[in-house]
Amino acid sequence: MPHPMLTRAPHRPAPALTALGALSLTQARAHEACGPARHMLALIWAAAVHGPVIWIAPAWTPARLYPDTVAEWMAPGRLILVTPKRAEDLLWSMEEVLRSGAVPLVVADLPGPPGLTPVRRLHLAAQTGAEIGADAGRAPPLGLILTPGAGGAAGVESRWHMAPRHTPGRTEWALERRRARTAPPRAWTLRATAGRLTLFPAPCAAP
Repeated sequence: MPHPMLTRAPHRPAPALTALGALSLTQARAHEACGPARHMLALIWAAAVHGPVIWIAPAWTPARLYPDTVAEWMAPGRLILVTPKRAEDLLWSMEEVLRSGAVPLVVADLPGPPGLTPVRRLHLAAQTGAEIGADAGRAPPLGLILTPGAGGAAGVESRWHMAPRHTPGRTEWALERRRARTAPPRAWTLRATAGRLTLFPAPCAAP
């Protein structure tokens, strides 16, 4: 007997990590954060997950996370730093951690956008990690690559851009979701007041 092509069963949305009530990242996928405030955006996502976060950064770059800033948004003890000495080990390390399904978030601070094939490998590794983690009751892993400038990694699930827009007496950032497979472009103003972050809708000027 042939099976029907359509079903009336409700569609199940993919599991997602939500931060600040409105920012959503599909789990078991790889996403991109770019712009001068990309590290701050990554900390916001790290604060939204439960459990350890692995942060991968090149050993040869002088820039490092400032511990006091990390402590403002998450317990520093949750952060595990990995500093590969070879460029090819940055994405390899991320892929292996995603495949293990051992942590909910893996961040890789890259010197430039990766190509389509490495990103596809990250997606597959995250999906494998989600299956392994499900057996242990863990949340699906999520990969976040940080790229300079306007980014441009091919094949990512979504791309976000964040830049500072501070003025005297006001601390805020311009945040854009520039592309996503399941959501339109959107923009916000992110404002810090008394140690609390608040989102305000903003005109969308994403390319």
